[in-house]
Amino acid sequence: MSEVKFDLSPVDKKPTRKYRKGSKYDPIIDKFISAKHDLVKVQVTGKDANYLRTQLKKRIDARDMTGKIEVSVVNNIAYLEKKK
Repeated sequence: MSEVKFDLSPVDKKPTRKYRKGSKYDPIIDKFISAKHDLVKVQVTGKDANYLRTQLKKRIDARDMTGKIEVSVVNNIAYLEKKK
């Protein structure tokens, strides 16, 4: 059996993980909220409309905006709609 070379170094504590705060889809929702339009078509380069709907829905749920904003797909186009 061959020998394994290794090194052990003492540390005081483990570093915290660096997480992204929010999502890269949050700016889409933020801009829609501040816009005067109640219905918009959303397109993201390189992303399928159904994938986009899933990601936006996750962010809407995480931000507790269910019932205020709805995301849907019609004919492979994603739409955001403000609910009243």
